[in-house]
Amino acid sequence: MAIPAPATEQELLERVGLLAGKTIGRVAAELELAAPSDQKRNKGWTGQLAEMYLGATASTLSEPDFQLIGVELKTLPVNSQGNPAESTYVCTLTLDQTTGSSWESSVVHKKLARVLWLPIESDQTIPYTHRRFGTAILWSPTSEQEAVLKNDWEEIMELVSTGNLDKVSSSQGRYLQIRPKAANAASLGKSYSSEGIPNQSLPRGFYLRSTFTRSVLSKMGD
Repeated sequence: MAIPAPATEQELLERVGLLAGKTIGRVAAELELAAPSDQKRNKGWTGQLAEMYLGATASTLSEPDFQLIGVELKTLPVNSQGNPAESTYVCTLTLDQTTGSSWESSVVHKKLARVLWLPIESDQTIPYTHRRFGTAILWSPTSEQEAVLKNDWEEIMELVSTGNLDKVSSSQGRYLQIRPKAANAASLGKSYSSEGIPNQSLPRGFYLRSTFTRSVLSKMGD
């Protein structure tokens, strides 16, 4: 079932408002899809379901999910206390992001300029198809938040661009961190040493720390 992309932010908000309180199973049924019973073997399925329901168009492109209006969708698993249960994936780090790149032209900046946060229950005591979507929040970083994100990104990219990818750890970055994205050595990708010698390493991804997304949600609730 193909759903047209929203033409305005208001249309997107009206559409996502219909998701609030619905279970994953019900939304899947509305889209005539068979929901998996085990989320662990189908990681990312919830986000794909929400993208289909809301009419996202970017798919795997390095652009915001709703290309017409420049809005990125981020499903946010929350625990029984309503707090983010894990860090939030932003995008993959690729070598073409390191040459002549700036924060303002980066994929990370484009993805986080305007975000629709969509909470979803993640309590393991709730069967996957019974988990409900929460109330979405349309957000842009404040000047203070963007300054920290920019600083995190620049510190990480300084190491990456000088061939020191192996020195980047998940402990770096106040809001933004970088972590291996692949699960095993079979997913090795191209990288370079500090001397410019071709090398291989696990693909990395940019992630937002759960402490940051928790602060975003708490401030929106004020």
